[in-house]
Amino acid sequence: MRILVLTDRFLPEISPPCFRTMDHAQQWMKMGHEVTVLTCAPNSPHGKVFSGYRNRLWQTEEMDGVKVIRIWTYMTSNEGIVKRSLDYLSFALMAIFFFWRLPKFDIMVASSPPLFVPVGVYGLSLLRRRPWVFELRDLWPASIAAVGLKMGRVMRLLTKLEMFLYRKADRIVAVTPAFIEELVERGIPREKLDMATNGVNTEIFNEGNVKFDAREKLGIKEGEFLAAYIGATGAAHGLITILDAAELCRDQPDISFVIIGEGADRAKLEKEAGDRNLTNLMFHDFVPHDEIPSYLAALDVGIVHLRPHKVFTTVIPSKIFEFMAMGIPMVYGVEGCSAEIVEEAGAGYCIPSGNARAMVDAILDLQQNPQRLKEMGQCGRDAVAKEFSRAVKAKEMLHSFEKVLGLSSDDIIENPEEK
Repeated sequence: MRILVLTDRFLPEISPPCFRTMDHAQQWMKMGHEVTVLTCAPNSPHGKVFSGYRNRLWQTEEMDGVKVIRIWTYMTSNEGIVKRSLDYLSFALMAIFFFWRLPKFDIMVASSPPLFVPVGVYGLSLLRRRPWVFELRDLWPASIAAVGLKMGRVMRLLTKLEMFLYRKADRIVAVTPAFIEELVERGIPREKLDMATNGVNTEIFNEGNVKFDAREKLGIKEGEFLAAYIGATGAAHGLITILDAAELCRDQPDISFVIIGEGADRAKLEKEAGDRNLTNLMFHDFVPHDEIPSYLAALDVGIVHLRPHKVFTTVIPSKIFEFMAMGIPMVYGVEGCSAEIVEEAGAGYCIPSGNARAMVDAILDLQQNPQRLKEMGQCGRDAVAKEFSRAVKAKEMLHSFEKVLGLSSDDIIENPEEK
């Protein structure tokens, strides 16, 4: 099978969708399939092209065996809805423009959000007469409204575009069961929908892949209990709650907090922490992907948090599987279907989103009960090995491609060495 993946965010950028795409691509290649990724020059989150790249009309490279085609796009920082929309739309239009130059493929995958990536794939499907799969990672544009942006007529137009693309896709693969239920309620046939939740690359995220002592790099003293958030610092994450929790822990000198990552709210959060004189909270920039296991291993507790909003009850943040794979218990401030995963696995404490007091109580409980801390860490590892490895999730997506192309299981070579 020849698979073309369209995504406007890809390595060496650091974000969960980038890792999901690469991990799946490599798994599909191990199963004997050809994979090409169509993307743009790496530039997120600041809108500046990474060193070693240029924003050319067309350039190709190979990354860990995966063929990557990069096309020109309008670039801007991860701030401001209008400019960001132009960024996304330019990728879709350029993908359609280069329909004649793309290699032969049997099926396409459009990763969204942003919603404009499926626009590009739909255009290519008409020009190249090939089927396509909509990989639904977020309910966009609903997630825009969830962070307080009001766009009126534009929002209504985007919602119509969203529904149009759902109907035109040959198949939809959602990352959460809540997304499937939402689409069914909105009139999308259930038989058109599949699910492949997020997962984790267990070849990278394991205790054997720790390369250095990140506690020493962070300046954490011996005996300190470290709770950390690792990821984007955008409006959706509601990280002010972590600042509130740090403030509640002023009288706990052996507890420290760290926020590792960058995003639209980072500067505002740092200023607020400075104004409050939160000496028990530090900020650290994004770290390279291959260093993340070492930073995770340095933690006692991982914090996952999103703002209180109905739309966020439908998501499953991919970072939970990285914590679980590394045996790091979580204080989990996201309600809904993802909290059920954490609870069923026994991999941490689930708390109400936006509740700093509950966050502190959970951290204190884990600090004072090392055996419980250890048990929750092991439960997370066990759950990942059984259900949430990238190998398992890539195979689930491959079965969706099989349905679109009308292939039987025997037609899909899952381990070419056995043939």
